[in-house]
Amino acid sequence: MHPSTSLIRSRRNSQIIGLMIFALTLLCASGQGYAQDTPLISGGAGFFSSTTGGNTDYQTITEPLLAAPVGKHLLIESRAFLDEIFSPNGNGQPGYGHVHIVALTYLQGSYFLSPHVTVTGGSFLLPFNTYNDRLSPIWISNFQDGPLISSLGTMSTGIGLGGMLAGSAVSTPKYSIDYKAWFSARSGNEQFDAERSSGGRVSLYLPEKRLEVGLSYDRLLQGTQENFYGAHVWWEPAGTAFRLRSEFARGHHAQGYWVEADYRTQAFGGLDSWIGRFEPLFRMQQTFRRDTTASDGLPLVNTQRADFGLDYNLPHNMRILTSYSRQFSSTGDENIWETGIVYRLLFPTWKGRSK
Repeated sequence: MHPSTSLIRSRRNSQIIGLMIFALTLLCASGQGYAQDTPLISGGAGFFSSTTGGNTDYQTITEPLLAAPVGKHLLIESRAFLDEIFSPNGNGQPGYGHVHIVALTYLQGSYFLSPHVTVTGGSFLLPFNTYNDRLSPIWISNFQDGPLISSLGTMSTGIGLGGMLAGSAVSTPKYSIDYKAWFSARSGNEQFDAERSSGGRVSLYLPEKRLEVGLSYDRLLQGTQENFYGAHVWWEPAGTAFRLRSEFARGHHAQGYWVEADYRTQAFGGLDSWIGRFEPLFRMQQTFRRDTTASDGLPLVNTQRADFGLDYNLPHNMRILTSYSRQFSSTGDENIWETGIVYRLLFPTWKGRSK
């Protein structure tokens, strides 16, 4: 693509996103007299570096999020993605190349029919397994990189364009069962790119054990139709700052898993002490090819990867992320070093009305 064409498209995307967020803000303002809640601007911003095979990339990411309640039952939510990437020029040429990306991650409206049913329409994050819709924001994820299997079941973009039902099917003091089911239409729009699919996720949560297990299914309904299956387990023992998260996913061409654990000690003055702010991490992941067809975003050969991290939770919603990864495959082993700093922002658009 010619540089001028890329620049024009980037500016056009920025203008579209700005206009859409401005329109959402006006929409919330029109409902200010009726809504008890105040619209929030949230999100995060970060600076990251990644060194693989002696080459270092630098990246700045900003992900603003707008949550705008309209009345008592409607919530409009959108998140944008602004990315600047600086990478070494190839073929031995000196200097760095630059890529600029501006896009909407999703734009959805959710209507709360009852405690058991929420209807969502628009562009939404596909809830296959847990990483895509729960852990992918930069201010939540512990590692700079997502799991190798994150594209399985979430299609090529991770978003759907259509409708989704979600809610709590059963809720008791002993257990609860939550569900999400969606249908996505096919779209080639630059801002709302999606594939035709349908699927869902069911999760069982045990409050006393602080244990969640779930199953996911996705059916690709265009081109070569495929089925995707997923399972996840989350465990956060009560009275500790230990967390265990894991996923398994299987597609027509590949399958794999990841297991991640993190811990913060409370033994030396609590989580807000200078020692308690350290957060050691470990993630083990593997992918396995079922055939050589490359259509799922996973490595082309069986791959193993171990990620070792140490994050530091600074005051005022800021974190330092560091990690070392060793990846093993038949195409060659490699070391990956990553560092970053992330700031979490959250503020109301105006002062809320007292109740």
